[in-house]
Amino acid sequence: MEKKDIQDRDDVFLLVSEFYKKVRKDEILGPFFNRVITDWDAHIERLTTFWETSLFMTRKLDNRYFGNPLQVHIDVDKENDNTITELHFGLWLNLWFATLDELFDGEYAQNAKNRARKMGTFMYLNIFQARQE
Repeated sequence: MEKKDIQDRDDVFLLVSEFYKKVRKDEILGPFFNRVITDWDAHIERLTTFWETSLFMTRKLDNRYFGNPLQVHIDVDKENDNTITELHFGLWLNLWFATLDELFDGEYAQNAKNRARKMGTFMYLNIFQARQE
C-alpha cells in the first residue's frame, strides 16, 4: 500500500493515537507516561491539536493549541525527582519516527520528524537548565 502524506486533523489524530499506543507499551516510557497521564483521551486530543497547529500553522484551523508544553515537562520532571533523561527523549523520538514511517510519507511527515527532533532537544536542554535554578 502506498503511503500518503499527513493531510488533515484526522491524519494527525491517527499519528498521535498510534504513537501513544507504542509509548504506553514501551518498557521504559510506558510506566512513566502511564503514571503521569490520567486521562488518555484528553491527552490524545490535546496532542492532536498541538501537532495539527505545529504542522499546519498557516491554515485556518477550528482548534489551535495554546499552552506551555515546556513548563508542563519541567513540572513533570520535578514531580518525578528530576528523572527525565536524554534516554527518554531518544526513545520518544525513535517511536515518533517509527510511527511516522509506518503511516505516512511526504513533506508534512518529514516536517513532523524535524519539528520533533528540535522540540526534543529544546525540551531536554530547558528541563536540565530548570534543575539548576
